[in-house]
Amino acid sequence: MAAGSGPQRILLVTGLSGAGKSTVLKTLEDLGWETVDNLPLSLLDPLLATPLSAGAARGRPLALGLDSRTRGFNAERLVKQIERVGKARSVETLYLDCMGPELIRRYSETRRRHPLAPDRPPIDGISEERELMAPLKRWADHILDTTDSDVNALQQQIRDRFGSDSDSPTLTIMSFGFARGVPRNADIVLDMRFLRNPHWEKELRELTGLDEAVAAHIAGDEAYEEALGRIEELILTLLPRYRAEGKSYVSIAFGCTGGRHRSVHVAERVAARLRAAGFSPSLDHRDLATPPRDGIERSAGATGLDSKADDGLQGE
Repeated sequence: MAAGSGPQRILLVTGLSGAGKSTVLKTLEDLGWETVDNLPLSLLDPLLATPLSAGAARGRPLALGLDSRTRGFNAERLVKQIERVGKARSVETLYLDCMGPELIRRYSETRRRHPLAPDRPPIDGISEERELMAPLKRWADHILDTTDSDVNALQQQIRDRFGSDSDSPTLTIMSFGFARGVPRNADIVLDMRFLRNPHWEKELRELTGLDEAVAAHIAGDEAYEEALGRIEELILTLLPRYRAEGKSYVSIAFGCTGGRHRSVHVAERVAARLRAAGFSPSLDHRDLATPPRDGIERSAGATGLDSKADDGLQGE
């Protein structure tokens, strides 16, 4: 196989049936791994020798699920196969173990039959499989006992062991106007209508939050610096927590009345702060291209948050 034509990291996920292999593979897939479950052993070498398809990300890690249900399974032969492949590639083995009583409880709750004891009590199949898998357990690079782990705890352990700093959620920062509705899929919505509104300044009305004059006007609000600083610290606190919980996408939406001034400026500022902290947010200014309308601003101002009539009273 040509150097660099396949995955840079290969992980064989094996162990006792019911110990969590499906959960592990699903979690790895969410982390960006390519996963294959119960591949016949006769196809293992051809799979590892197959070049990446056009457009595929080179170096994408590969996880292979193998256990006693795998066609042609033989633990001793598999160890020799791993040794052979390992001479040319970096291959790791993760063995999932679990105590017998907990496995019996899991089989009882799911009402599934043990693959090695379809017509016998699960304990018979568990004992037989434990002996069958012993060579792989002795060979494994990683042994993970899932006896005391629920699904969430197991997912977290896999993210901690096999994730990377680049596995942060896909982050979107959005600006929008409340007059045109709150974004349906936003995880966090923050209302910027407490800041003074550039719409009521004639020289700023046709500009947007991308213009320096508008940014300076908004930043001149006495509440601006403290409020934005606290918002940024909150977001920086939450993002690692979202990652720890395995959240793949996070959308943070900043709103003002029309979606052209305050929300746009704040979204730009927060995105810059997150980039400086090592994140890679994408920006979406949903209502930036809509024309400014006094009627929208006045109708919103009727609530008392943003009122400014033509006689000079301030608000949006």
